[in-house]
Amino acid sequence: MVCGPTASGKTRLAIHIAGCMAGEIVCADSMQVYRHMRVGTAKPTEEERARAPHHLVDFLEPGEEFSVARYAELARAAIADIHRRGRLPLVAGGTGLYIQAVTDNIRFQPIPSDPRLRQELESLAEEQGGGALLELLREADPALAQRLHPNNRGRIIRALEVYRLTGVPLSRWQERSRLETAPYALCMLGIGFRDRQALYRRIDRRVDEMLDQGLVDEAGELFAGDFGKTASQAIGYKELLPYLRGECPLEQAVEQVKLKTRQYAKRQLTWLRRDERIHWLWADEADWDALCAQALKVVAQSLDKNTYA
Repeated sequence: MVCGPTASGKTRLAIHIAGCMAGEIVCADSMQVYRHMRVGTAKPTEEERARAPHHLVDFLEPGEEFSVARYAELARAAIADIHRRGRLPLVAGGTGLYIQAVTDNIRFQPIPSDPRLRQELESLAEEQGGGALLELLREADPALAQRLHPNNRGRIIRALEVYRLTGVPLSRWQERSRLETAPYALCMLGIGFRDRQALYRRIDRRVDEMLDQGLVDEAGELFAGDFGKTASQAIGYKELLPYLRGECPLEQAVEQVKLKTRQYAKRQLTWLRRDERIHWLWADEADWDALCAQALKVVAQSLDKNTYA
């Protein structure tokens, strides 16, 4: 497992490890699963994919529904197939829920859904904001509410929907889903930064590179087609919409992309740091070659330990 915040270099590191240790990469990014979103999701390039096989990248149309339960099912199948062929499975990405679904072997039980109720909750969120929804959730599911940010509107709405339909808090459903331990011998690497500003500078540079690669044109094509709903959920696209509508200058929209991406990276780190199994590599304390050497050493030690245990 190679994880970390956006722009930390986790894809590059995973590809390096895969090349050195006969590995294949299973993507753990909730937006890289969609086609037509190459630049804004920082997908591995064709050259990078040629160096290491990638799974669960570019296989859905943006209009298609996708869930963490479906991701977990496909990721487990990909991992089993890679292992069966005698190669090393490397899960790499920054979507914490996807990572946790695999590492904790979460078994998602079918929970009912009601589009009408969901629409009512979404309308309430539009009228009163995520904070009001979170207050409702504190009454229904305080354990989950304390872990969610008011901006995490989708998860709050789903938690309220589950409670109103089943009478059982979503946190209780989640507890039931973790009864079986994962069958994997885990080695979890995280790329971190002692100096948060060093990460933020990397994020700003990446956004500038994305603009040079055609991010604005890509966003325009997505919003002009049938893919606006998916694009509007992805950081890097929705912040450009006011510019595309002629409501603000490009520079202002780009600053919003950078700001929202930095905030997202902070949330990713908060999520990942709760997992004590992660061995952290500090990207701002070592050059690239040293970082790769550290990572390969940790992976090799883990493989030896599990081979001879």
